[in-house]
Amino acid sequence: MKNHLRLAAVLGLLALICACYPTTQTSYSTPQDEGSAQWLVEFKTGETKVHMELRYQRKNGSSSHGFTIDPALLSGLSREQAMSAGTNVRFQLKRDAGTFNFEGWFKEGNGSGHFTFTPDRSFAGEMISQGYGTPTDEQLLSLAMNDTGFALINELKAQGYERFTLNQLVDMGNHGVNLEYVQGLKSYGYQLKTVDNLVKMRDHGVTVKFIGELGSLGYKNLEAETLIRVRDHGVTPAFINEMTAAGYSQATLDDWVTMRDHGVNTKYVQELEAQGYARLPLDQLQQMRDHGVTPKFIEELKQQGYDKVAVDLLIRVRDHGVTPAYIQRMKDRGYSNLSLDDLINLRDRGTKE
Repeated sequence: MKNHLRLAAVLGLLALICACYPTTQTSYSTPQDEGSAQWLVEFKTGETKVHMELRYQRKNGSSSHGFTIDPALLSGLSREQAMSAGTNVRFQLKRDAGTFNFEGWFKEGNGSGHFTFTPDRSFAGEMISQGYGTPTDEQLLSLAMNDTGFALINELKAQGYERFTLNQLVDMGNHGVNLEYVQGLKSYGYQLKTVDNLVKMRDHGVTVKFIGELGSLGYKNLEAETLIRVRDHGVTPAFINEMTAAGYSQATLDDWVTMRDHGVNTKYVQELEAQGYARLPLDQLQQMRDHGVTPKFIEELKQQGYDKVAVDLLIRVRDHGVTPAYIQRMKDRGYSNLSLDDLINLRDRGTKE
């Protein structure tokens, strides 16, 4: 509820500012070009970083970009101003590719207003001198939005990455590949040679945190493709921890992937345990899941008088279409006290009603 009220307050404040301030014309070169841009910032008590949201027009339509930032980087804005009972503000955010100039209003930690962006021509000149070509104002905006600059370029060079193009540099920033990510990968021994590999890792959700958490569980020095495959199949450290707590502590990553692919999770394991099937081997869990042997199916068989059925028989019963409803119909016709094997034979012979 507090979050909803806070969001409502911020949106209301933004509406008020839009009414009070003339629409700011923003661009990638001069503030007079066509387009409008708005910002939202929220300071939270006890948190060292703030969240900033930038909404703006680009050539291909509206865009929004959100990120967390150290407020000390917002030149001209103090925490006291942000937490005030209400004040007009002007501040800047300088990046290698250009400078964002903000103006607006802050009240009790919530701020909003308009901004303009001015590309840094010296940065553009240096990109030209290094052989990357002439960046467009659109590219400079992207680079500044993602804080993609010389620090990342120099880090990639120092790590021996193959030479990349200006478009690839822009793509890296847009896909979340930043200096922290590249350095974090290196700390775990990953130098992927090409920036395309970096983007691929990032796109598949292989974060530095993900690598570290897998390592803490004993899965270290994995190939990059293995990390991607594990992540794509939904094998997270949380999933592994849950399954380990359920008694499956010696599984390989391939085992976890197979279990995830077959729909075996802790909920399924716990429900089977409640039906008397505890600590089953992984292959049996997978077979049961694949053949549709659910905890509900086992419970309904119990209600028909068939308890503690062996796993292989449960699978056969399910495969041959001997459902609890079928068993009840057979009882109604006078077929009482039949074994499950007898019911399977009846079902195979086509005895339906």
